[in-house]
Amino acid sequence: MPRYVDPVARRTDVIDALFRVTERDGLHSASLRTVAEEAGLSIGSVRHYFASHHDLMTFAMRSMLDRLGTRLRTRLDELGDFRHLSPAERLRAATDLLAELLPLDTRRRSEVAVFLDFMVASRTDTSFQAPAQEASADERVFVRLLLDRLHETGTLRRDLDLTLETERLAALIDGLSLTTVLRPGPARPEDHVALLEAHLRALTPHDETTD
Repeated sequence: MPRYVDPVARRTDVIDALFRVTERDGLHSASLRTVAEEAGLSIGSVRHYFASHHDLMTFAMRSMLDRLGTRLRTRLDELGDFRHLSPAERLRAATDLLAELLPLDTRRRSEVAVFLDFMVASRTDTSFQAPAQEASADERVFVRLLLDRLHETGTLRRDLDLTLETERLAALIDGLSLTTVLRPGPARPEDHVALLEAHLRALTPHDETTD
């Protein structure tokens, strides 16, 4: 009797393999064959789920966004509206949530590497432009949501232009991500977290954000 293969689990195995190949060797090396070898599968098995390299890449991008979105929504739901937290606790919670967008460990580094390579590919491949634009928009929606929560609880200065601050904070996250992936150096994960917290703290009435 043929062994049953869970298609969802198999697709997940293939995408995880693609993330590993992309982080190690770059998106240009993530062919169907190299991804199949990384996953320990035959290329025929991979083609059963992804008819082409383009299908594989598109699914990988959306899978990465879904994984990240699920993590962020879960943590936001757990935190609620921030009103039960002190100002200092709100800043730490927002910093931790924003840090999910940075390549601070193996999992997030793989995700960000795929994301950045995909964004570069979308510049010349129009079929990738829609999910790339969606990813950029989703990042800003999430950043604005966090800033709104901080602002509504009085954690941020009342005179801030939140549209401008959303772009500034998104630019900081994008810059840290790009620098970490393209030019890994002595900066530690805690250094990046400290930069995020310092940025947020600069937006607050300073005497209200200490324990």
